[in-house]
Amino acid sequence: MEMTRREFLAGAGAMATIIAGGCASMSSARPLPKFAYVGCYSTKRRNGRGEGVTVHRIDAATGAWTQLQLVKTADNPSWLTFDRNQRFLYSAHGDGDVVTAFRVDDATGQLSLLGTQDAKGKNGVRLGVDASNRFVICANYASGTVAVLPIQADGSLGPVTDLAALPGKPGPHRTQQPSSQPHDIVFDPRGRFIVVPDKGLDATFVFSLDTASGKLVPAAVPSVASRSGAGPRHAGFHPAKPYAYVLNELDSTLTTYRFDGERGALAPLQVITTLPPTFTGDSTTSEIVVAASGRFVYASNRGHDSLAIFAVNEADGTLSPVGWEPTRGKTPRFVAIEPSGAVLYAANMDSDTIVAFRVDASSGKLAATGQVIKTGSPSSIVFR
Repeated sequence: MEMTRREFLAGAGAMATIIAGGCASMSSARPLPKFAYVGCYSTKRRNGRGEGVTVHRIDAATGAWTQLQLVKTADNPSWLTFDRNQRFLYSAHGDGDVVTAFRVDDATGQLSLLGTQDAKGKNGVRLGVDASNRFVICANYASGTVAVLPIQADGSLGPVTDLAALPGKPGPHRTQQPSSQPHDIVFDPRGRFIVVPDKGLDATFVFSLDTASGKLVPAAVPSVASRSGAGPRHAGFHPAKPYAYVLNELDSTLTTYRFDGERGALAPLQVITTLPPTFTGDSTTSEIVVAASGRFVYASNRGHDSLAIFAVNEADGTLSPVGWEPTRGKTPRFVAIEPSGAVLYAANMDSDTIVAFRVDASSGKLAATGQVIKTGSPSSIVFR
């Protein structure tokens, strides 16, 4: 979706304020990324208004986004991830059955298509790249499987080397939990284990990857159950301490787990709501992001259309609410903090906007900067 100059420069003054003297000194923080890549939904079935993967340059002085490229590819390039060296970009496709590979031009940031590979399943929703940078792992939501695809020397993907089905009994929700529905692929900070929340089975699975064979190996404790009907969706790890956080879609809760980094075992410590006590409407959760400092966790609510902000207890990893920030749009499917840590972006899928928020490093609170990027049905963002 094309943007006018006025649209992509909207909020530039506010962004300049962030960089000059906002929540963190840019001289001591990591610099702003040069490029942002946005995935979307594009089909009528998903009420999608996107057209493909968009590439944006981020102005180092103002933070303003300028669209450089639109890459039309298979339907619903809804989830994007880089390889570990950011030389290649991979896309999963909502309702689709392939993973697409792109080469990234180091100087311009633009993409060139390398091809697609069959993921041997339906509705790929998340991808992860292993620590050896040799395999892409894909969660096939509608098929209840996790696929392993090898990365070739040129960045393209080879045929699936493993296809793991997730065992268990579906949860009680009549329409949202018909069968296994793996919804995320998250590697622990050391890259030894893969955590896979399964919305349909009310369980979170843990694997390691045998890189010699390209096979998934269940952890010593292969899964942990959530509350009945919770619907585990996405996960995030504390960057330095043994805690993992799993966002539950259906009951709008967030579970804190102690994570055994040697065995891959998850032990539940706490369940907390993502909604304020005064909210009485319908809502489901969507995305979780853990701040690089490890001090705060953010979760998005669809229905309440907010970002829940939690402080992390350093002693035991448990969470306490800091507050809720409206996303200034409808259905915040995705949330990301760019690498400098200064700005959080909320992708409001049903209002076709990405809204920028200044992050207060001391309190974790968010403040809208005024910057709004208009783009059709955004569903994921990665930075380079």
